[in-house]
Amino acid sequence: MKIVITFFLILLISGCNNSATKLEKLSNDAVILAFGDSLTYGTGASDDQAYPSILTKLISREVINEGIPGEITRDGAKRLPKLLDKIQPELLILIHGGNDMIKKISKQETTQNLEKMIAEAKQRNISVILIGVPEPKLLISSSSDIYQNIAEQFQIPADFDTLAEILSTPSLKSDLIHPNADGYSLLAKNISHLLKQSGAL
Repeated sequence: MKIVITFFLILLISGCNNSATKLEKLSNDAVILAFGDSLTYGTGASDDQAYPSILTKLISREVINEGIPGEITRDGAKRLPKLLDKIQPELLILIHGGNDMIKKISKQETTQNLEKMIAEAKQRNISVILIGVPEPKLLISSSSDIYQNIAEQFQIPADFDTLAEILSTPSLKSDLIHPNADGYSLLAKNISHLLKQSGAL
């Protein structure tokens, strides 16, 4: 039954990505930077079950996990530039902003910080994909509208629905705001799908 549900979600979510923008194809030895907070770190699962670890296996390229639980976008925007210079990835996967919502930081500030992160990557000719994070509320239907606005502004591939679907499905969650191993697996699979849709793979 779990396999059937997961397969259904993959089919459902695969049609909900903004992948009109194409990316340059990743080299065979490309390094990818997964950047964000606890959703990137993998809170709620073991290290090898975090989405960057799973994605590494799915796409046969190194995906470096640079998630810090509890981080807000203001701190992420300060942390990212040094990592980009040190790691020099071909691609940045950005999942950030959930803690801003929990702490009721204004959408304007969150948007500005996310824009700074994407701009830092773009200035270094690093491709970016954006994963939308839903606002914490009783009924989760989609990610916060700030992510779609940012993706349209920068013309980058994005997924606005996967995390919302995961966090509204009890069997895919470890707690109210974090996926479990199955949830992270689905996230990695849909990111892989988005990379293929955008031409990066």
